[in-house]
Amino acid sequence: MALVRDATAAPSMHNAQPWRFQYSRRNRVFHLRADLRGALPHSDPVLRALHIGCGAALMNLRVAVAHEGWQATTRVLPDPSDPMLLASVTLTGPLGDEDDPAALYPAVHTRHSSRYPFAETEIPMSVRTALVDAADQEHVSLSFASGWHLQSVLDLAREGEARNLTDAGAAADLDRFTRRADDTRPATEGVPEYAFGPRRRIGKAPMRDFAGGKSIPGRATADFETSPHLALLSTSRDRPVEWLRTGQAVERVLLRATLEGLAASFVTQALEWHDLRWPLRDPMAGMAYMQMVLRLGYGPPGTRTPRRPVQDVLDIEP
Repeated sequence: MALVRDATAAPSMHNAQPWRFQYSRRNRVFHLRADLRGALPHSDPVLRALHIGCGAALMNLRVAVAHEGWQATTRVLPDPSDPMLLASVTLTGPLGDEDDPAALYPAVHTRHSSRYPFAETEIPMSVRTALVDAADQEHVSLSFASGWHLQSVLDLAREGEARNLTDAGAAADLDRFTRRADDTRPATEGVPEYAFGPRRRIGKAPMRDFAGGKSIPGRATADFETSPHLALLSTSRDRPVEWLRTGQAVERVLLRATLEGLAASFVTQALEWHDLRWPLRDPMAGMAYMQMVLRLGYGPPGTRTPRRPVQDVLDIEP
């Protein structure tokens, strides 16, 4: 159960937690399945974000298994006839010296999305290189937007946010997975009011308004960075296998960033609109399919958000 608790510390869009695990004691195999309770029908109609969230949970499981001293064989989409079976992780023996995921374990439960302002401080090249390498280990490309491309990404994120605030479907997804202080629903999923972060007063950081444009009494305002650091993750193709790779790369990058003292939040507004996603790419950099945008910087750590109890997401077989 502890391994799955570690896995479910992963991020997912709106903290929807779209995963379910099965463990076979006899075969020492974890199966990761998509849980459509965490689907976002309007914001994620093709389940791309669902796969990315499950990929992040898969990365955490791999890290936790290595931390416990186990070598594991991971297969994504192991059964073509069962598309909701996203991955299998088989414990095969003692961990070898060449395996590195265990080093990321200290960040598994300290990594939280930070929706606070970050300092106007450069990220050292050595740290940037470490994050690029982290993504590359999962066969995903990471680059930092700059110049005209950074401005273009900021403009597209702003357009996506404006659409989300006026689109009934996007609003329905947000309402389902946000929790105001007076909400009586169980606090086991979604983004609670205490984690919305302050409302932006000035600055260019592309922040999602989890309040959906509604006023929250007593909510603070803050000045955000004028030149945010945005890391873009892309793949050469755009299939479920690439989405799962992206999720693993995103979490590996976030864990490494956490260990390097960086805070992070997600910038997915433009990715949620088909006509805005393609222009996010920088054609001069050889990008193909943009899968994720991360905002990184030095600032307050994020706030812990709720998770479903392990017994609600894990089935154990003999």
